[in-house]
Amino acid sequence: MIRNSVTLNNTTIDWKRIFFIVTGLALFFIVNFSPAWPDAIDPTGKHFALSQQGKGALAIFLLAGTWWVFEVIPIGITSLTIGALQVLFMVRSANDALKDFMTPSVLFIFASLVIGMVFTKTGLTKRLAYKMLAIVGEKTSMIYLGCFVVTSALTHIMAHTAVAATMFPLLMTIYGMYTEEEGPTKFGKGLFMGMAFVAGAGSIVTLLGAARGAVALGFFSDIVGRDVSFFELTWYMFPIGWIMTFILWGFFMVFFKPEKDRIPGLREKAKKLGAAMGGITKQEILAACIIFGCIFVMSVKQFIPALKPLDKNGIILVSTILFFIFRILDIKDLEAVPWNIILLFGGAMSIGFCLWQTGAAEWLAINWLTLFQDAKPFIFIMSIAFFVMMMTNFIMNVAAIAISLPVALVIAPYLNVAPEVILFSALVTAGMPFLLLVGAAPNAIAYDSKQFTTGEFFLYGIPASIILMVVVGIAILVIWPIMGMPILLK
Repeated sequence: MIRNSVTLNNTTIDWKRIFFIVTGLALFFIVNFSPAWPDAIDPTGKHFALSQQGKGALAIFLLAGTWWVFEVIPIGITSLTIGALQVLFMVRSANDALKDFMTPSVLFIFASLVIGMVFTKTGLTKRLAYKMLAIVGEKTSMIYLGCFVVTSALTHIMAHTAVAATMFPLLMTIYGMYTEEEGPTKFGKGLFMGMAFVAGAGSIVTLLGAARGAVALGFFSDIVGRDVSFFELTWYMFPIGWIMTFILWGFFMVFFKPEKDRIPGLREKAKKLGAAMGGITKQEILAACIIFGCIFVMSVKQFIPALKPLDKNGIILVSTILFFIFRILDIKDLEAVPWNIILLFGGAMSIGFCLWQTGAAEWLAINWLTLFQDAKPFIFIMSIAFFVMMMTNFIMNVAAIAISLPVALVIAPYLNVAPEVILFSALVTAGMPFLLLVGAAPNAIAYDSKQFTTGEFFLYGIPASIILMVVVGIAILVIWPIMGMPILLK
């Protein structure tokens, strides 16, 4: 048996870490300096060449994926490596590669994390946690369920990133009442990983949970020539989102069954602690008004023509500004922002745009989907869902949709497949990246709990992703036809 590390002259050599650092670098150099790869050819016979820059993007993609999964260096530093390699190996210019670290989406995540800090500092988190525990009681299985249901429900009316940032401090308070011991526990792993997973499940139900839905509907309208309404999307997505929420509850009860069946006296303790906090303070009221005011504007703006031009990123950043204007937060709080998580998403945005702009993502999508252009309709639909699920773990789910949906909608008529089922099956898997932290902001926010490693997240994400594909298959064969969705063209 080979040990993972040895001690030499009082210095520990971590061979496992060295192995995966070298593996990532080897993948990068092999792919980047390999001979030209064959063109991708779409169903119409059009050729798509993979440029040297595209090959470089794939090389960086493989290195980053290896280092992220095995966490050989801090995840934020792996993200910086993504930017540096693009510049050093002339995959993209410094201006293009590095500006992605502060895109509007990254700033949205920053502002969402600040909202979470405000919940904690003002005491709103504890107040909400005590109320929840007084309702769900002492059984840890019900605590799981209560937290998952609240998380999933909130993503129907606000962005899943903001929901995760709001729920995170609340879950930390609940976990603190479960144990005072340091280090991860099964309950902690299930609580935080579960929050990340169900945030994705709930976010598919409406257009308010994430930007991917609006982008997909735009592509669908342009290519198919039919608009899908807000309520039509919710009609078909609601059962899938909630089926996954309850399945995930069972999943975490199996894989991370809490060490304690119940926490004796928790309900009474929660009631006493809640009462001891006294009445709600002016600072809590002010913070709540700012937070929920921003959430309200983001939620209703698409229904009010005058508000439509307002960008959600600008709206949520107003909350950050107001927190400092009214002295709810100060400079010490700003310094406490988890920049490792911010950098992680900066890197995710950078590699996503890199794959997109160099044509590497389109080359991958066409190669994959054309493999199934002669397949049975069900297999073709599932292949699209699977491709989107895999890609959304590595790049922005908006980009995963953007590169795969147009190709799929072009191929679909040749296989007598209705475009609606292509759209909805892709949107389901785009919302639930269960393998990598970079797949969605809630994944990275949950990681900040220090209850699980990136390797554990990846490991347990595999069976969760298999379950997701099974649910998609059942939806295609049973649930959606019953609800009136066309699967095949008449």
